[in-house]
Amino acid sequence: MQLRTHFAETFGRAPEGVWSAPGRVNLIGEHTDYNDGLALPIALPQRTYAAAARRDDDRLRVRSVQTVEVVEVALDDIGPGTPGGWAAYAAGVPWALREAGYAVGGADVILDGRVPLGSGLSSSAALECAVGAALSDLYGLGLLADDANRRRLVEVCRRAENDIAGAPTGGMDQSASLLATAGHALLLDCRDGTTEQVPFPIDEAELTLLVIDTRAEHALVDGQYAARRTSCERAAAALGVPSLREIEPADLTTAATRLGAEGHVEGESSEVLARRVRHVVTEIARVREAVAVMRAGDWVELGRLFTASHASLRTDFEVSCPELDLVTAAAESAGALGARMTGGGFGGSAIALVPKELVERVTELLKRLAIDAGFPEPATFAVYPGPGAGRDD
Repeated sequence: MQLRTHFAETFGRAPEGVWSAPGRVNLIGEHTDYNDGLALPIALPQRTYAAAARRDDDRLRVRSVQTVEVVEVALDDIGPGTPGGWAAYAAGVPWALREAGYAVGGADVILDGRVPLGSGLSSSAALECAVGAALSDLYGLGLLADDANRRRLVEVCRRAENDIAGAPTGGMDQSASLLATAGHALLLDCRDGTTEQVPFPIDEAELTLLVIDTRAEHALVDGQYAARRTSCERAAAALGVPSLREIEPADLTTAATRLGAEGHVEGESSEVLARRVRHVVTEIARVREAVAVMRAGDWVELGRLFTASHASLRTDFEVSCPELDLVTAAAESAGALGARMTGGGFGGSAIALVPKELVERVTELLKRLAIDAGFPEPATFAVYPGPGAGRDD
């Protein structure tokens, strides 16, 4: 394997193994994870690979084949901002393992990220989970043994991203990367961490799940994602509930009235907060509906839910962008059953549910319209639900 060669050339010895973890695409349930809601991701066939070996000291040396630099840091020195850049996602994992009470020493790690960067497909969680899988096996932690242990590793990797990389995400990305199974979507209840495997036989239905990478890069540490999370927390506090999961669709009018009585909540207008609440509450309901229609094989209705989700993300949560709006509208006009942005937003990727015979037409139209609008040419590729993280050799 080429990654083993990179490892030997970099560190002068052979790795003890190679592990990998997938990126994810969320079918529906966006910005619900940190609101104790529901999400429905699948693991992608695109993965990040980690060749690794133990060290006899407490130092981490890590390099990506996409870069030249080897980043080296003592485990005791890892903290917010140290190391910086992409290496924070890798270094945060041994730090979080130690914080959780696991005995972890140093390691040499070479990474090969096949999940497109900045595309909203959670390349960061794939990196963290690949490193976490490697360290678990290298140090005999057993965190890949079963779902209960994998959930512990989910929390470790989430904390690495939150506390060391500084991205205030929920745990949906890491859950998909570690808990998903091939051929299924993962119904994730972010309030209690429970999961359910939902069959997603799109191939049998003669459908393609098309990922559309707009190449409009986003970054979850640029403040916008954190601002949306803060808005939801402020709204929940003003409504007297622990999270927006407690609000039902039938309660939305009352919730908007209560927020309106406040006028402003910590500088945010009640009207803005009411729209944020409406997105989260209706999006959680759409996840429930999506599971039901998938089990019934009603793919037309699933497409409608995709479209409704995008409209809510665009208008109520305001996390879309012109590139995402264009490609979703173009896909539907060319025959897709539905399309929506996926991921944190402000760039990244969309997904479209497309009859197989229309994939070429959909792809050609959205690329042409994007170029005509002066946007980068989108990259498109079909995906299927893949397996979670594990050892590859």
